[in-house]
Amino acid sequence: MRTRYRSPDSFRARVAAVQMEKQRPLWSVMIPSYNCAAYLPETLRSVLAQGLGPDEMQIEVVDDASSDDPERVVRDVGHGRIAFFKQVRNVGHIENFDTCLARATGHIVHLLHGDDLVKAGFYDRFGAAFASNPNIGAAFCRHDFIDESGRIVSTSELEQSEPGVLPDALERLAREQRITTPSIVVKRSVYERLGSFDRRLICSEDWEMWVRIAAHYPVWYEPRSLACYRMHLNSNTGRHIRTGEDMAYTRVAIEMFKSYLPPQIAEPITRTARRTYARSALSMAEQMLAKGDFRAFAVQVREAFRLSCGLDVCAKFAKIVIRHCLSVIGLRRRARRA
Repeated sequence: MRTRYRSPDSFRARVAAVQMEKQRPLWSVMIPSYNCAAYLPETLRSVLAQGLGPDEMQIEVVDDASSDDPERVVRDVGHGRIAFFKQVRNVGHIENFDTCLARATGHIVHLLHGDDLVKAGFYDRFGAAFASNPNIGAAFCRHDFIDESGRIVSTSELEQSEPGVLPDALERLAREQRITTPSIVVKRSVYERLGSFDRRLICSEDWEMWVRIAAHYPVWYEPRSLACYRMHLNSNTGRHIRTGEDMAYTRVAIEMFKSYLPPQIAEPITRTARRTYARSALSMAEQMLAKGDFRAFAVQVREAFRLSCGLDVCAKFAKIVIRHCLSVIGLRRRARRA
């Protein structure tokens, strides 16, 4: 039986144009949340500290039926300045993103996860970028990776030393996910044209979105680190590491956006992306092995070799096995001496 073809647009919610009689704000800071009330106060305060009033900025938390009472946090921190919307049932993060975009009324949309942060000057810098470059569709900045306590673990690589349009944005973003969601802002009109996040992906849906945007619009880069992405195992990405779904959907995303690239460079760029994430999967596998999580180790190794069987990937796997064996032997020798 022949499989019926479905257009990619059928997997992406349409974002309807805003119908407002009154003047729209420049910004919509839409904050999707799910059981992250412990981090939400810091997130909200980081936005309020920017000092933009309701005429300039819509701020709204869109909650995916959490059980930890985020509405109380919004009430206590926002004092009426922050709107709150709660899904009647848990719909999953993609549909919750769809709701965020549908409810956004500003000209520029910032999806800020309920456990992430922005730094002083975030909206001023990007507002100036869009004002001086009306053709750009999105803008992103350098960002910090923080842990559960807010300690900076690392900072993303510098893309270019001066702010401005990234000249090779499509190729660069397709090789590797270089953007975290809190570090990027997008014109609402771009979402209206290209649609929302792809429902075929439950991980890497943001990567596919950013590459899709770069295939149609110039993308601006800000070299200052103005956003923080929080890493913890209860985040969406963290939950899927244990099952290997993070890398399984990375592989799917790479195949999806292969068609966005010029034919002459599509294969070498996506091959590079697959090898990059095969090595990344092995690095995560080694971390899981060190924690004694053998199931997570096994699924990450499986996904690594599904991404690439290149010599560099095989060599890295061999080194991990050797290091682990030597570590076990060392522990046993020390135990016998004791």
